[in-house]
Amino acid sequence: MANLASNLLDTASGHAGRVAVRVSETAVTYEDLAQASSRVAGMLRERGVRPGDPVGIMLPNVAEFAVIYYGVLRAGGVVVPMNPLLKAREVSYYLGDSGARLIFAWHAFAAEAQAGAQRSAAESVVVDPATFPSLVAAAAPDDKVAGRDGGDTAVILYTSGTTGSPKGAELTHANLERNADVVRTDLLQLTPGDVIFGGLPLFHAFGQTCALNTAVAAGACVTLLPRFTPSQALEILATHRVSVFEGVPTMYIALLGHPEREAYDTSALRLAVSGGAAMPVKVLRGFEEAFGCPVLEGYGLSETSPVASFNHPDRPRKPGSIGTPIRGVQMRVVDKEGNEVPQGDVGEIAIRGHNVMKGYWHRPEDTAKATPDGWFRTGDMGRVDADGYFEIVDRKKDMIIRGGYNVYPREIEEVLYEHPAVAEAAVIGLPHPALGEEVGAAVVLKPGADVTADELRAHVKSQVAAYKYPRLVWIADELPKGATGKILKREIVPPTGPDLK
Repeated sequence: MANLASNLLDTASGHAGRVAVRVSETAVTYEDLAQASSRVAGMLRERGVRPGDPVGIMLPNVAEFAVIYYGVLRAGGVVVPMNPLLKAREVSYYLGDSGARLIFAWHAFAAEAQAGAQRSAAESVVVDPATFPSLVAAAAPDDKVAGRDGGDTAVILYTSGTTGSPKGAELTHANLERNADVVRTDLLQLTPGDVIFGGLPLFHAFGQTCALNTAVAAGACVTLLPRFTPSQALEILATHRVSVFEGVPTMYIALLGHPEREAYDTSALRLAVSGGAAMPVKVLRGFEEAFGCPVLEGYGLSETSPVASFNHPDRPRKPGSIGTPIRGVQMRVVDKEGNEVPQGDVGEIAIRGHNVMKGYWHRPEDTAKATPDGWFRTGDMGRVDADGYFEIVDRKKDMIIRGGYNVYPREIEEVLYEHPAVAEAAVIGLPHPALGEEVGAAVVLKPGADVTADELRAHVKSQVAAYKYPRLVWIADELPKGATGKILKREIVPPTGPDLK
């Protein structure tokens, strides 16, 4: 059976009473998770979901995410995870592009989800802890797991470059199962007694593979935090005796800088892993000293399920490096023609292996462009040293990483251009001491137009998720351009002294 959901049934048969998911004081055992997901699978089949049908999940880090995620997979469906902060226009695009006719939405964000579903003629199911259990209980359980091939799509994760609309990366059952297995055995070396900190969003590849799927494969517990704050995180680390911490660099910075950090007993921590953005070496060293556990940095993308390389626990670590490729994966540094560059030279990182996506959903041209010779082009510029350790030097793409979240400038520019006063717009990343990067926007107004930067910021804020809108907007007389008229973002200079703290 190649279905990723088989991991849940295998673990539930051997560790039925162990806690699979914990949220605050609520604990869901593997038996509970298996039974609830079987009823979700039954409910989906009653609603006409067939193997291969996409289903949207727009939930924060709550136990219901795991129940629905595995329920969709058990029914043979394709999970389309979505950030619960998305607005109606974004929800409508994701549903329309994926072809999902059904979306599960957390009650606190249901209005935008329902509006988006209505635009794309999809059905929405509101997930409210007060009513959802009875809704699930009313469905007849489907104890089977739909037969799927390893090459069948399990999850569509939406991502994008800096041009065009977001693309859906098709991750197969084999992609995700193998990636979780390598993370479990080689990197985290998990046992059923481990407790993983689940503060990374489950709708992202990092949290989904390295926390949820890996924990389920090992019979370990993942303790979820719906919205990260350092005080809540420290409370969870202490009270739930977390042994494996997973986070992006901004989380490490927040924990390290918390004034009451030493009041919490975090002695159960044995390992921490970081990804999503480069971690300052000073932060890594500081965290290791303060929390008494090693930090392993890694690298990956949505298109690579996501883990591609890591500083492995059984090899020397190189702070600032993304380590070496994981088992079964190859990486190299290439020039524009795809030729490997000499060791130490900078080029684009290319990846080949079991973790590379099936392709972009219904976008054969984009798929061919991304993998012209079977090697996935990451868009990240890097180098490799004599020991085979890779380092990210710069991003080929203009993508902004704000606190571990990807922000795609083109998407924000599209919203700015919708404002009647805007003639030209360019969105860029600005250095930020805590978030890594902040979103900034330079705007040229149409002649005679009268609008303030605050009004433009509010316009974008109302249209996109909260982490995406530009905190700094400024009105410029003109934007720098090349000979062809293309805006040269690298030459855009923000107003002096913007307060981005």
